[in-house]
Formats: sequence, C-alpha cells, structure tokens
Amino acid sequence: MTATAPEDLTTAIPTPGRYTTVAIVLHAVLAIGLMYQLGLGVWMDSVPKTPPGLRAGWFNWHKSIGMVLGLLIVLRVLWRLTHASPPLPDTTPRWQIQAARLNHATLYACMVVMPLSGFLGSSFTKYPIKFFDLALPRLWEASAELKTLFGTIHTGASYVFMAAIAVHILAAVWHGVRRDGVVSRMLPQRTRAPIEADTH
Repeated sequence: MTATAPEDLTTAIPTPGRYTTVAIVLHAVLAIGLMYQLGLGVWMDSVPKTPPGLRAGWFNWHKSIGMVLGLLIVLRVLWRLTHASPPLPDTTPRWQIQAARLNHATLYACMVVMPLSGFLGSSFTKYPIKFFDLALPRLWEASAELKTLFGTIHTGASYVFMAAIAVHILAAVWHGVRRDGVVSRMLPQRTRAPIEADTH
C-alpha cells in the first residue's frame, strides 16, 4: 500500500499572488537593458566627434538597442494589460498601494515615451536611422524644430525615468528588509517534488 506522507517544510507550496514567469523574465530583461541604455545615453554625450564616425557609431548603437527594447516594452505592456498584477499583502498600508501605483504608472509611461520620442527625434534629422548598420527608409522630411522637440521630450523622460527607478529600487530594498512578501511576488518560485513514503 502506498500513501503520501504529510507535507513538511521541504515541500514547496504553490503560492498565489506571484507574477507570471513571462512577467518576471520581461522585468529582468528590460531592467538590465534599460539601465544599460540610460548609462550609455549619459556617457555617449561625452564622446568626441573626432575621429569621424566614432560618436555616430555609438549613437546608432544606442538607437538600435532602443528599438529592440521598444518592441519588448510593447510586449510587456500588452502582457500587463491582459494579466492583472498579483495583489499586495493585506497588511500593506493604503498610502503605499497608492504610491506604488503612481510610481509604476510613471515607469510605464516613461518606458513608452522614451523609445517613441527617441525614434521620432532621430527620424526628423537629416541622417538615416540605422538598425544595426541597416539603414531604415525615411518616413518624412527632416525638421530641425521637430528634432529638437522630440529630443527634449526624450531627455526629459529619461531623467523622470531615472528618478522613478531610484524610488522603485529603494522601495524594493525597504520591503526586502522588512520581509513583508512584496518583493517575493517578483522572485522565481522554487518548487520541489512531494516526498512520498511507502507503507507496507
């Protein structure tokens, strides 16, 4: 006769209130990619214009990575719209819930505005947009005024995004220290097979 032993501490219990695997992966990939893009964007402004092509090469690399991240952002937004985020623990104060919603809305808004404004700003220059050295077709005539407008939006959104990221990280650290269950919603869940015991 075979019976299942009582569940002990070594057996993982499926926990509701966690983000899906797709959401966790997209969060990690975009976090790494966007942090890289922000650092690159700040650094490449200091790249000299000589020798010719050096500065342009870094800007084209930044634009290419931005287009890839833009597609991933679209995927993440679509996933978020079709999959509700897990609820916060019942012990979470209302003001923290509202602050989290505001910060997440800011993060999502910046993630959409940054690549879109960057692409539009680049498309209004006299130079072609290159996607990993592949020149894309021009969509419209160059315009110095529109280039400046979208460039300003792009830069402004990046600074707002960096501030929102700082708040997001500080909040994650704070919740992690408190071990209140907020951070664990975004961490992969370890699973272990149930332990079975045979009785004769």
